[in-house]
Amino acid sequence: MTGGADTFDVIVIGLGPGGGEVAERMSEAGWSVLGIESHLVGGECPYYGCIPSKMAIRGAEMLIDARYVNDLAGTAQYIPDFGKVAKRIREEATDNWDDRVAVERLQNLGGTFVRGSGRLAGRTDDGAIKVEVGDATYTSGRVVVGVGTAPAMPPIDGLADLERSVEGPVWTNREVLQARVAPGSLVVLGGGAIGTELAQALARFGTKVRTIESAERILRVEEPEASAVVADVFEREGIEIHTDKRAVKVEAGGEGVLVTLDDGSTLTGEKLLVAVGRRANTLDLQLDTLGLDGEARTLDVDDQMRVLHDSQPIEGLYSVGDSTGRGAFTHVAVWQARVLIDRLLERGDLFGGYHALAWTTFSDPEVGRVGMTEAQAREAGLDVRTASTPISASIRGWIYGKGNDGLIKLVEDVDRGVLVGATVVSPHGGEILGMLTLAVHAEVPVRQLATMHYAYPTLHRGVLETVRGLGYT
Repeated sequence: MTGGADTFDVIVIGLGPGGGEVAERMSEAGWSVLGIESHLVGGECPYYGCIPSKMAIRGAEMLIDARYVNDLAGTAQYIPDFGKVAKRIREEATDNWDDRVAVERLQNLGGTFVRGSGRLAGRTDDGAIKVEVGDATYTSGRVVVGVGTAPAMPPIDGLADLERSVEGPVWTNREVLQARVAPGSLVVLGGGAIGTELAQALARFGTKVRTIESAERILRVEEPEASAVVADVFEREGIEIHTDKRAVKVEAGGEGVLVTLDDGSTLTGEKLLVAVGRRANTLDLQLDTLGLDGEARTLDVDDQMRVLHDSQPIEGLYSVGDSTGRGAFTHVAVWQARVLIDRLLERGDLFGGYHALAWTTFSDPEVGRVGMTEAQAREAGLDVRTASTPISASIRGWIYGKGNDGLIKLVEDVDRGVLVGATVVSPHGGEILGMLTLAVHAEVPVRQLATMHYAYPTLHRGVLETVRGLGYT
């Protein structure tokens, strides 16, 4: 559509799940597209995040199921071997961290690819946005920022002095999923979703795990009841949890790495897994060249994914994914990308808001969450009613036996009679969450949920019992 070797209909900086979706679909639609990526096309999810980590978690699930055989079905012996997970990650998920197939897919659709760090560079005389990669400059009337995030390294005394690599003593979620063997011991810094998932997975492969969390509980963004269930399972599986503690010093020593806490105590592990959050890659964009705060960690966007400044859209600048601060989830990035694509192609409006944002932490049991917690709903000034049902109280949960830890909790806005939040802690909790996500998103009256047929005996039938706990009988 647009002429000129260095001018494009759209430039996408960052080809993670969201940016990659925009680049591919707009190329497919016949637009001239420049896709820029400094690391791996596809982003964190296929190479270091959701896909490889769930392969490790799947392997860990098989190990725990083997333990249950002796109680439920017969006699079983097993020898954990993380090497099988490592092989699968390399061969089936990451092509040994080679993104050639993803690059070629974009190129085959007609897109242009440049490897490097894209940065904004102001505007041309006619108002187009300039983007620099190395010494080259490209222009477009539309630029999409999808640069995502990277693992954050906190300013802990001594941490920067230790090598961060697969062979070295310090890991992030990237290095741990490139490892070929599980370490003998591991200190996990951070009890959020990433730290929790990887701590439990490695513990099941025989690693002695010690987790440090600065808050009063792990999974602190979830309902307290959810945190308590997972903490109880961790304790049962021999995972140490040190809450309300901060690491103040890291050094070589002990089993490999020695971590000093703010109360003077120490923990040691062969490796240290740092999982305390993410660093915003927007800091490298030179946002100030377009009048934005150069230190901004996220970009505010409207329902068309246009970047806002003082509540007004910046002409030609869009953003999707982690860069928008709307949730560091692949499904959010791809959803935002599809909203933007339909806007650019003038096909309609797919924007449905963020009130039913849902996610799952793939611990065992899984923690599925949609919308607000009880505390958030009360802070928002809602008249709230809640109810909870243990998973073990359902017939399927009772049949499940071993591994049936969990609960379903519903948060109702009494004035409107609709759910504004729900949490499912359960085997396959993320799957049960689907019907509750629909209920929150579509604002289905809770009374209507009480009239549904719920297949028997299923784990999701616990939703009906919880609805009844809200008073709908």
